[in-house]
Amino acid sequence: MAQDSFVHKGKRKILVDYLRNRIGISDENVLSAMNEVPRHLFIESIFEDFAYEDRAFPILAHQTISHPSTVAEQSELLQVKEGEKVLEIGTGCGYQTAVLLAMKALVFTVERQKDLFDFSKKKFREMGLYPKFQSFGDGFAGLPTFAPFDKIIVTCGASVLPTELLKQLKVGGKMVIPLGPTDEQVLYRFTKISPTEFEKEEFGAYKFVPMLGNTNL
Repeated sequence: MAQDSFVHKGKRKILVDYLRNRIGISDENVLSAMNEVPRHLFIESIFEDFAYEDRAFPILAHQTISHPSTVAEQSELLQVKEGEKVLEIGTGCGYQTAVLLAMKALVFTVERQKDLFDFSKKKFREMGLYPKFQSFGDGFAGLPTFAPFDKIIVTCGASVLPTELLKQLKVGGKMVIPLGPTDEQVLYRFTKISPTEFEKEEFGAYKFVPMLGNTNL
């Protein structure tokens, strides 16, 4: 497996400074996690030299690894506290999962693409990372067996709000999700203020891969 060198660590520090000073990320828990997680290990080696630029890259199953700024912004909006149960919809290559684990969350993660499920599972094992539960399945369904969750993060764009996920959120919990058509989504945060009431906040336009139902072998 590729190594995490002093050069990589130096580039991560530059990235974290960029996230703090240019993007406006102020949650030190997020910044510390971004500084800790070796992003270059989650992408193809041909992109390694550019791993700490604020860029998305293609990964398996025609998906992408999100921009570091997007990962940082979604993670900050979650307001994760140590030991909280976080449901992640869309494991992808595992980078966002690793950031949440570095933030000391208990991560339950779901991926519908078998290639990515297998890749991330192998990657976590190689790196000594331990999500509480990793599932190959339909993200729209969530993980009702393990509900309720303190926080839910959706890393793919949904055309409609997946209400099943809101049901699996604790009262007081938060869900961060991009919603909208395929070409552009708006990032929202829903806070569950009672069993049937939610506060909705909007955080601007983003472009995510679409959220799909069922699974793909």
